[in-house]
Amino acid sequence: MTATAFAALHRAGEPLLLPCAWDHASALALAGQGFHAVGTTSLGVAAGAGLPDGASATRDETLRLALALGSAPFLLSVDAEDGFSDDPDQVGGFARELAAVGAVGINLEDALGPADRHAEKIAAVRAAAPGLFVNARTDTYWSGDGDLAETVRRLEAYRGAGADGVFVPGLTDPAPIASLAAHFDVPLNVLYSPAGPTLAHLADLGVRRVSLGSLLYRRALGAALETAAAIRSGRAPDAPTPTYDEVRALVRA
Repeated sequence: MTATAFAALHRAGEPLLLPCAWDHASALALAGQGFHAVGTTSLGVAAGAGLPDGASATRDETLRLALALGSAPFLLSVDAEDGFSDDPDQVGGFARELAAVGAVGINLEDALGPADRHAEKIAAVRAAAPGLFVNARTDTYWSGDGDLAETVRRLEAYRGAGADGVFVPGLTDPAPIASLAAHFDVPLNVLYSPAGPTLAHLADLGVRRVSLGSLLYRRALGAALETAAAIRSGRAPDAPTPTYDEVRALVRA
């Protein structure tokens, strides 16, 4: 399974729905539901390790998870935050390690830092691990003020540096989504929001990849809290629950 196969999943009219796992069991469970590609969520990895997300604190944990999942029977794309370094060569080295353990994609966020520096990181990844699908993320709508012109400027720089796809989490307005999808010659990736367009609507807008980010991890945590509260109040939990043996089987998979 290769990055070429992963790239082929980014289809017009039928976007790749990319669920994001935080450990071995969650990834294998998602693959068991028929998802041919699985991503990782930096929030889930960081929270599971008791570390802050988005602070370049989980390089080792991210690589360890990639090592556990890279040989699994699905295509793996890794959320690498900002590459865990401001040094493009170190980011390229990390990408090379991901490719060596079987990952086919990497997601790199700019955290609204200098666009030229992020472009250098992307170029370094292209040189160090040419087989990886590089998804270049800008945070203009995630933590910025949602400036469409600035979004285009940044993404054009990242595309020029060799990005295979562009990602704008936090963008849910159909008009700019359609504009960005039409503007770029590579797949546009957005983050699914329960309050935003449906998957079918996003497909109609030209989106070719829809990521679930940390949503599944947060939902799982919410279900755990709800279950504990229900039992404490004398109610039986009513959410579907994998059996003990089903979870054990994921470890053997």
